[in-house]
Amino acid sequence: MRSLTSLFLSALVAATLTLPAQADDFWQHPAIKDGGAVHPLPDAAIQPDRSQTYKVVFSVTKAASDPKDVNDALDHVARAVNVFVSAGVPLDHLKFVAIVHGGATPLVLDNVHYQKQFGTDNPNLKLIQELKAAGVQIVVCGQALAALKYDVSELNPDVKPALSALSTIIILQQQGYALMPM
Repeated sequence: MRSLTSLFLSALVAATLTLPAQADDFWQHPAIKDGGAVHPLPDAAIQPDRSQTYKVVFSVTKAASDPKDVNDALDHVARAVNVFVSAGVPLDHLKFVAIVHGGATPLVLDNVHYQKQFGTDNPNLKLIQELKAAGVQIVVCGQALAALKYDVSELNPDVKPALSALSTIIILQQQGYALMPM
């Protein structure tokens, strides 16, 4: 049994050593530096039209598995920005809105209130700041705030309250935004 295990481990090590090395620029962050890593694929079958404007509302509903981690859905919003930018679409051609609600709602708290609730710094603040700088509008469901008894004064200043997630999604879809549930 020991020789079989040694043989398996030797084969695993050999296979690992023969994997091609990835260049330092394999994963890139063309617009959002602290999230949303992308691997450019300039020869992919379907590419965005650089002259088009892309309108998307991201419905961010899931909490991070650990309050010390950046919210995965928020990271995917950053990835969407980076994917389009890596394909040559200018930032001003991206009309992205992230509506935060449900279990994800606490990610929009300022650091003081996040620490009070979770005992750790809010890991989403830097990413929210970068998303906003890239033109992504981040809003939070006012009804979720009320249900969780958060006051608007507890929000990260880069996030604005919306009447509700339901109304935001309906209004934006009527304005031609594609819905991306996260």
